[in-house]
Amino acid sequence: MEEMKDVILEYVTNEYLEEDDDEISYDTPLISGGIVDSFSMASLKRFLEVKYKISIPDDKATPEAFDSVDKIVELVKEYVS
Repeated sequence: MEEMKDVILEYVTNEYLEEDDDEISYDTPLISGGIVDSFSMASLKRFLEVKYKISIPDDKATPEAFDSVDKIVELVKEYVS
């Protein structure tokens, strides 16, 4: 699952960080740390669904579930066959 972690980390870094922002890691708080907002979370959810050919129910796409790359990977793994 390291590859999935790296793919998600790269996406978040490229889409939501400015060039002068500090680097993030797998456990960096994304939502509670202000890196990803609710609009960005929706686009991240869509990226995950397309990339991994899954459907994440809206009630599972919570700020807590999207608060770090580690937590996102746990969520995605529930739906990947």
